[in-house]
Amino acid sequence: MLKPWLTLVFIGLATLFVHAQTYQLTGLVTDEQGASVPFASIYPKGMVRAGTSANSEGIFKLTLPAGSYELVVRSVGYQQVIEPVDMAGDQHIQITVLAESYLLDEVVIGNREDPAYAIIRQAIRQRKKHLNEAVPYTANVYIKGVQHLLQAPKKFLGVDIDEIGREIGLDSNRTGIVYLSESESRITVRPPDDFREEMVSSKFSGNNRAFSFNRAADLKLNFYENYQPIIDGLGPRPFVSPIADNALGFYRYRLLGTAEENGLTVHKIEVTPRRKGEPLYQGDIYILDGLWRIYGVNLRLTKASGINILDTLDIRQEFIPIDSSQWQPSSIRFDFIGGLLGFRIGGYFAAVYSDYATHPAIEKGAFNEVLRIAEGVNKRDSAYWAAHRPLLLTEEERLDYIRKDSLQRRRESKPYLDSLDRVSNRPKPQQLLTGYTYRHRANRSSLSFDGLASSILFNSVEGLALNYGVRYTRQVDTVLSRNFTLYGNVRYGFANKRLNGYAGTSFPLGKGLFHVYGGSNVQDMNNRGSLPPLFNTISTTFFGRNYLKGYERTFGGVEWRYTLPANVLITAAAVWENRLWLPNSTDYTFWSRNKKHLTSNNPLAPTEDIPLFPENRAVKVSLGLIYDFSTKYETYPNRRVYLPSPWPTLSLSYTKGLPQVLGSVVDYDLLMARLHKTDIRLGLYGRMAFDVRAGTFLNDKSLYYTDYRHFKGTRTLISDQRSATFLLLDYYQHSTSGSFVEAHGEYNLSTLLTGKVPLLRKLKLNEIIGLHYLHTPTMQHYGEIHAGLEWQRLRVIYARSLGNHIGPSGKEAIRIGLRLF
Repeated sequence: MLKPWLTLVFIGLATLFVHAQTYQLTGLVTDEQGASVPFASIYPKGMVRAGTSANSEGIFKLTLPAGSYELVVRSVGYQQVIEPVDMAGDQHIQITVLAESYLLDEVVIGNREDPAYAIIRQAIRQRKKHLNEAVPYTANVYIKGVQHLLQAPKKFLGVDIDEIGREIGLDSNRTGIVYLSESESRITVRPPDDFREEMVSSKFSGNNRAFSFNRAADLKLNFYENYQPIIDGLGPRPFVSPIADNALGFYRYRLLGTAEENGLTVHKIEVTPRRKGEPLYQGDIYILDGLWRIYGVNLRLTKASGINILDTLDIRQEFIPIDSSQWQPSSIRFDFIGGLLGFRIGGYFAAVYSDYATHPAIEKGAFNEVLRIAEGVNKRDSAYWAAHRPLLLTEEERLDYIRKDSLQRRRESKPYLDSLDRVSNRPKPQQLLTGYTYRHRANRSSLSFDGLASSILFNSVEGLALNYGVRYTRQVDTVLSRNFTLYGNVRYGFANKRLNGYAGTSFPLGKGLFHVYGGSNVQDMNNRGSLPPLFNTISTTFFGRNYLKGYERTFGGVEWRYTLPANVLITAAAVWENRLWLPNSTDYTFWSRNKKHLTSNNPLAPTEDIPLFPENRAVKVSLGLIYDFSTKYETYPNRRVYLPSPWPTLSLSYTKGLPQVLGSVVDYDLLMARLHKTDIRLGLYGRMAFDVRAGTFLNDKSLYYTDYRHFKGTRTLISDQRSATFLLLDYYQHSTSGSFVEAHGEYNLSTLLTGKVPLLRKLKLNEIIGLHYLHTPTMQHYGEIHAGLEWQRLRVIYARSLGNHIGPSGKEAIRIGLRLF
């Protein structure tokens, strides 16, 4: 009786042992000519979740239990191949794939409309269904990112690129890998929008303490969405999917042929933009007959699509069924080439998806954390990566890891850091004008001196003035990148012969940040800033328009900032001030005829040099709160970073002028609120921004002009325009000690119109339309409208006032905006 049972036990154990044996299958995927086929998908038939991908040289590795398998090999542009393999030990194979062969039904060739349009219409009808039918799932994602510097000048803006190249491991021609990183993540997805990523491992060539910049979220590309932004800044507008609801108005389609794969009929359709300058793809899309879902894409974006910096971006994506009704990506790849100012770059990001599991248990609020990187994920050794990476390293990549690990050890040594400092700290003649920074890399500190170009200024109050600053910074918290800063500034007016100076320090304390400062300075009466000193210097000396009005402020104060766990920023501050009005001390301009335009330093009495306010002292305390309603965050070791919210940011502040404290003679209460949002995406139709501010003096028993609520205006042709800037308003005339409301809105069409004009298309000019509104007790209702074009940081605007009782209706002007910072 016992013998048969023992026989069964031994048979069972032997079976388990055989199946427990795993072997390594390596291989090379080539085409008919023997050239490698990069990034092909390889998986055992019926086991898509256990698949892998070839690397950029067509080499792959797969670990399988002993047994017989049929390997499915797929690559966009090639016929699917099924290769039998018996795993009785480790082995290497070569698989040849043939260029895809799609048959075209000759019966339909003569039709007036290409049959591709009927297929695309079916895919468009099913777009929303496929977008919303996906159930929650988890998956593993491996990402490799590689960037090559293909070309670089020997010098750039006086910087020796040869020297930098040697330090980062480039060859003598200044070419080589500048970014190599691998990462593994576990993603949890609840379609269509909820996405969470937990990084499991990270490897960064040249820095074993850094975390990979690879993000599965950045490769989350869904062509069932109408539009794909892909990467922020890639183009002024998102790109239109070939099966978007309105795709037929943007694309032409041509059926290239039909093939059978795995019992499914696959249509290959060529996609071509109807017009240049639109955010459109070109290439091929593969649609499954009957299911009308995407089987794969091979698409390209070019300069004709309006992309920035890059010349081309190729996108390849393949899908696999993970159950009877669910199809998800098996791989996705971005290949890019581009350049700017003599530099050329090229590279790729490739992602391999595996171990899909549907209907996972998801905790409430799990998707608030969109990314988690725990301590130690960047400490995996080479043995771990050899066993886990599905895309094998090329020889160039393997050597890059070795070489840059060696360079890192050398770069982190004190003798090496000191040698770099000796070279970079050598003063250069031009730094007298541009500024000089002395660095000490070993203790992460620097000492900066302003340049004379930014320190010499001119105004009617001080005449020629020197405003010179020095700043010392040392990083005291490498985990949170927090610094200790000590700064000082000296200012001397050569006409009024007044010397001012101030100093301050900021430093982290616990989780908060403190700022302590004191001294004296000549400051703008408009505490929101009238115009930059450089613009005022030019305006005064060349044209006799001394717009900036200043006063001497002696002060001492302390500020504290702290971020609460819910991403609520709270601030508190206290300051003592002595405010002294200053008269003009010079009427100098380059041309005497312009002296007639000069005004006094009293903006409310421009023809009389009488004090705007008596010398006075003030003690003020303030509290502030800023909340952007963001619930999404990323978790890193020792810190949490909240992401921008789709909702507006709310700010509240309260300022109290305290009477009879340290000689203070002010007594007022100011309550203000602000609601603002930038970069509101409108799909193909550009983006919007708005900024609304309101406030009231709850108590105005005693305050002076410098305590008023001021508004940012413009009176010069060229100005540093911001979203909350009035384009025709005086800098000082309309400041108030009463209630106020100001609102600003701007609509950026993002080349919607100029992209259709051939001569303007290459300039990538953004069309701007804006509205501004202001209400105070004395102004009642004031408005402005503006329209113009924007290129990079430069904008040319036509502005027109909408009229109010303080002046004639219809005041208009051209404004040139130059964003300095």
